[in-house]
Amino acid sequence: MPFLRKALLILLFFWKISSGFATHIVGGEIYYTYLGNNQYEITLKIYRDCILPAGASNLVYFDHPASVTIYDGGNLSSFYQDIDVEISGSDSLPVPVVINNPCLQAPPNICVYEGVYKQVVTLPPNSSGYYVAYQRCCRNGSILNLNLPGDQGSTYMCFIPPQNLASGNSSPRYNQFPPLALCVGENLVFDHSATDPDGDVLVYELCDAYEGLAPTNPIALGDPTPPPPYAFVTYTAGYTGTNPIAANPALQINSNTGLLTVTPNQVGQYVVAVCVKEYRNGQLLSTNKRDFQFNVVNCTSNVLAAIPGQTSECLGRNVTFSNNSINSTFYHWDFGISTWSTDTSNLEAPTFTYPDTGIYPITLIANPGWPCADTATIDYVINERLEADIIPFEPQCFDGNSFDFTASGIFQSYSTFIWNFGSNANTQSSVLENPENISFNTPDTFLVHLEIESDGCYSHDSTEIIIYDNPVAHFSPTPLVGCDPFRVDFRDSSTYGFALSHQWSFGDSATSNQLNPVHTYTNGGTYDVTLRVISHFGCKDTSYFNIPGLITVLPKPSALLVADTLFRSEFNPTFTLTDRSSGSIDCRLEFSNGFRFDTCNLQQTFEGDTGIISIKQIVVNDLGCPDYYHLQLYIQPEYVVYIPNSFTPNGDGRNDLFYPEGMGFKQYKLEIFNRWGEEIFRSINYNEGWDGTYRGQDLSKCSSDVYAYKLYIRGVDLETHIFSGKVTLVR
Repeated sequence: MPFLRKALLILLFFWKISSGFATHIVGGEIYYTYLGNNQYEITLKIYRDCILPAGASNLVYFDHPASVTIYDGGNLSSFYQDIDVEISGSDSLPVPVVINNPCLQAPPNICVYEGVYKQVVTLPPNSSGYYVAYQRCCRNGSILNLNLPGDQGSTYMCFIPPQNLASGNSSPRYNQFPPLALCVGENLVFDHSATDPDGDVLVYELCDAYEGLAPTNPIALGDPTPPPPYAFVTYTAGYTGTNPIAANPALQINSNTGLLTVTPNQVGQYVVAVCVKEYRNGQLLSTNKRDFQFNVVNCTSNVLAAIPGQTSECLGRNVTFSNNSINSTFYHWDFGISTWSTDTSNLEAPTFTYPDTGIYPITLIANPGWPCADTATIDYVINERLEADIIPFEPQCFDGNSFDFTASGIFQSYSTFIWNFGSNANTQSSVLENPENISFNTPDTFLVHLEIESDGCYSHDSTEIIIYDNPVAHFSPTPLVGCDPFRVDFRDSSTYGFALSHQWSFGDSATSNQLNPVHTYTNGGTYDVTLRVISHFGCKDTSYFNIPGLITVLPKPSALLVADTLFRSEFNPTFTLTDRSSGSIDCRLEFSNGFRFDTCNLQQTFEGDTGIISIKQIVVNDLGCPDYYHLQLYIQPEYVVYIPNSFTPNGDGRNDLFYPEGMGFKQYKLEIFNRWGEEIFRSINYNEGWDGTYRGQDLSKCSSDVYAYKLYIRGVDLETHIFSGKVTLVR
């Protein structure tokens, strides 16, 4: 499309804003990176105040949207296109305030945020290149080196050379942002160099910053940035782009390295612009102009060295020192050994091991070698490390409880010990290092305390001693008498206050470790039941809990029912049943078809039933104990088929249809064929016969002849049976 080569494009970059606009854009730059396939990533960096300056009504925020305009270098027309894109990064990325002199601290009211916008655009090759530009208002009204600085905005512009001059070129971009604050009278040395992705030759110089939009129209909302060339800011008398700041020596930048040096001598805010020019084979390709605001301030020196006091004098000879110094960057420690020259450290919080105990003077110098250095001293008492510890115990049972205590931890051989076991111990206190055979007179939890003293240092430790009472076994089963098989639910009712295990014995060689077991007795008789409970700490009950003859199991009769046969045809469904049970005084039968009989010797006919007949025999002995027997009888279904060999379809109402007759059919299919094997009739309806017509057509009656048939029947036995033969049609 031709207009792509000569049109201007507007790129809209987004940043979250609030309502209102104000006057503190403090710098920025714009550059590009070639991505291939005629695509370029445009990067715009804008810097703004994040603290409201004196005299300002409100803060300025990053644009939403920010209008970046791309012009065809050969036709700077007003045609443009709006594209909505998202900003990259965050609106809360502060630029750090760095002061190179550790003695000086910048005022706390300097704060700058960086906003980074990125957008990828496609720019077809042309013969004149492209200009990329962004404008904004306004600068701080307190800037010293500009005339009416609050009325002068900012413009950031870069040039993309044509492909025939530099194919796929990327512009240089600066490596670091300059310091926000400069201390008056202090020399600044700053690396303002840039990186070029293509390795082109870079040349640095101080230059004039561009002016931008006016306060009456601070943001180019809906309008493109006008095309280049752009006007420069107007400097106040005595200041220029190459001499932008009151300084001695003046601001300078090395044209080859980008090293920037200056010693400012007047407090104030100054706009500074640096240009880096990109050359390839002696040809200028592009220039990246970045401007920024130097804040020259009176820096304060309030360095204070501070060593916190000891929290304990009994921590041993290996000491880690804390540092409470204020506003310092460098440190020097001396740990106070007068005969050593190596008892020093330059770490902020060092660790040092002393060769012996004693009292040592500690010295800390904050910012040593600087005019603002400060010194703090304190005496440290170094003793051997003292740390009391009692080896813990597992709980014990009350019966036979006894404890041998051991003093553990870190202490000297000459240390003294004081144990306190409490009023329930057989020995309430001891000065031995390892007292033995200490017992307690009741089950409970007791606190044992140890204090160790050495060289005026004290250390304490405590531990809990747990004494468990012995459990008392008990249980309550229900019921106590029952018929074989007899199911009994046992319920533990032992007395204990801790986790334990159970040992059940049911009297029939069966055992259990469950809390509340269920046991089934399968033989008649009388059984003793025993329970013993054991704690997890080995505390056993003083005796078994045993109930002799607790469980009585009554014997049951033996049920048995026999039939003369288990299989009968539905044509003869009569069975003879005989009771063969033993030990019973009563017998009855229950049939699955609903029949009930109070006798177990009978002959029974099952008319109309086929399949399985289930019988349950119930017998009871003189103790009232039942037994059961289950028997299954099988009645086999049958089917019968009759197939005539001729029929007379003459409409006289007799023998007009040909169809098989019978019983026991589940599925049915009849096929009729003429002498040439052609199928002339088919039916799956048992009640539908062949009327002698050709495929059911009344006007196509078949002549008298012999025809073949094939009959498929699936009987009640679920087997498929096939019959074939001949039938004579007589007219």
